Amino acid sequence: MAEALYELLAPYLEQSPASRSTTASLDPITSQYLSRLSTLSLSSLTTQEPQSLAQLSHSTVLSIQSLSSRSNAAVIASSEHFSTLQDTLPLLAEEANRLQDEVPKLDERAVAFSTTYNRSSENEALDRRKRALLMERNADRLADILDLPTLLSSAISSTAASGASTSTNYATALELYSHIKRLYLLYSDSPLVNSIYRQTQSAMQDLTSHLISSLRASNVKLAAGMRIVGWLRRVAPELDAPNHRAENREGLLGYLFLVCRLSTLNATLSALEPLRQLADQETETRLRKASTSTKSATATGNAWHGGQQTERYLKKYIEIFREQSFSIISMYRSIFPSTADEPMTDEVGMPFKSLGLKSMPTALKDAATFDGSEAVPSALSTFPSHLTDLLLDTLRQYLPNVLDMTSRESLLTQVLYCAGSLGRLGADFSLMLAMLDTELGDGRDDSDDDEGDANHWIEVMKKHRELAGRLEALASSAGSGEGADRGGSLRMKS
Repeated sequence: MAEALYELLAPYLEQSPASRSTTASLDPITSQYLSRLSTLSLSSLTTQEPQSLAQLSHSTVLSIQSLSSRSNAAVIASSEHFSTLQDTLPLLAEEANRLQDEVPKLDERAVAFSTTYNRSSENEALDRRKRALLMERNADRLADILDLPTLLSSAISSTAASGASTSTNYATALELYSHIKRLYLLYSDSPLVNSIYRQTQSAMQDLTSHLISSLRASNVKLAAGMRIVGWLRRVAPELDAPNHRAENREGLLGYLFLVCRLSTLNATLSALEPLRQLADQETETRLRKASTSTKSATATGNAWHGGQQTERYLKKYIEIFREQSFSIISMYRSIFPSTADEPMTDEVGMPFKSLGLKSMPTALKDAATFDGSEAVPSALSTFPSHLTDLLLDTLRQYLPNVLDMTSRESLLTQVLYCAGSLGRLGADFSLMLAMLDTELGDGRDDSDDDEGDANHWIEVMKKHRELAGRLEALASSAGSGEGADRGGSLRMKS
């Protein structure tokens, strides 16, 4: 029906020459519309259908106008691109052919690159890149390692500024040094680690010098001395290594400790320089009067009656010597317990074969005759001898100025207390004081004066023993009384 109707209406339709050749076949839309027309009535065809077609035509025109206004730029651009498409397509084909020709070369280059820069093969550029990547990943660690010498120097400088009593900075510095030393042992082939270790060594030398200076401080107690020696053992372990020729087991550190404390003792005694100068003046006055006097001193009236300034000097000197020497030896025996059982005197010390035999030369004189073939004695066995000679030389020089028997007895009693104090540590030198008055002489050479000196020494020893006995009795009674008070208080409480 649609085809018959189309053939009927075909002469009245405006068709292009191209569409006229294809009238044999209808498109689906036209066929559908013609089929719809065949179902309408005549009145519908004359009245409603023209209106419907006019409305559809008007809406279609409006749609085309809105589309053209919206897509104007896109249509123009599409038209321009379409005009250049005929020139672009040949170029695209030419470039595609060239790419096809270059693909084998690219494949060859890729194979050569993968062969050259393979992980299993050795390549200098690849190694440099690996090292650069490794350094980039460990940049923070390298920065921390590079900061280690600066941190160590800061800890040491802050320790030097704060004084010897601060132990936190010492511990921090030693921990940093231990960490750097572990790195050096693990990575000894690394130039960076070697450079840091060399910088650390110079810093640790400063720390060692500061620790040695701390040993020379006047206010070093036992706990501080133990800490300083412990730090020196960690900083400079070579000082603690025992010598194969030495009989001692404390190494050079024991000698260093005694030398530093002896320097402190000498510095403390040097504070008595004003009193010593006054004692020297009295010595010069006594010698001058002794040289100008005749055999009968009472006739000339030139007898010596001074010695008060010398007595003041010797009292201060003996008191400082007693405190410092006891502190040095007791600290040494506590810090180096391996030497606690060693004898204080041996063949280079103070042997006594009889009462009249003088002491052997000091350790310093023995060191001058030491040939290096025999074993080096322990530092503690020779140090008391040097201390004793230091005290006795001072007494020999200044005690002749004191002629008053009461003052001299007081000084000798004080020296006996000093000897007893060192005797508690095994360094008693009271036997050497027996010949002190005889060595001084005082210008009295006859046998009566010698007998008087012996009796005087006996009296001094008796008084010293009586006074020591009284002190012990008072101490024991005080201890028993305290125990009784405690027992009574306990019974009261019960």
